[in-house]
Amino acid sequence: MTDLPLEISCRETQRLLEENPSALLVDCREQHEYELVKIPTAKLIPMSAFQVRVGELEPHREQPIIIHCHHGGRSAQVAMWLRGQGFPTAQSMAGGIDEWATEIEPGLPRY
Repeated sequence: MTDLPLEISCRETQRLLEENPSALLVDCREQHEYELVKIPTAKLIPMSAFQVRVGELEPHREQPIIIHCHHGGRSAQVAMWLRGQGFPTAQSMAGGIDEWATEIEPGLPRY
């Protein structure tokens, strides 16, 4: 799976989550951002806590793990870090929750 692209689009993420119940969506924004707007199925693990909480992802090591943030910068960093920790399927959702709110769920609050 080493040739899996680091980024995945919002539409591809939506399709993957619908087709693969073992896929995991992780929100790496901070708690205060999560409280503004969230994707209900996403698990919140703030980027600032990732090193301490990475063990929570262990059961998903070989499953698709999609990381998202506000626009995609932090999630790309987290996905790269996770790949370095032995999570070969970690990907970053390009455009983050901001793009999700325009393409997938119009009406979600944007900030």
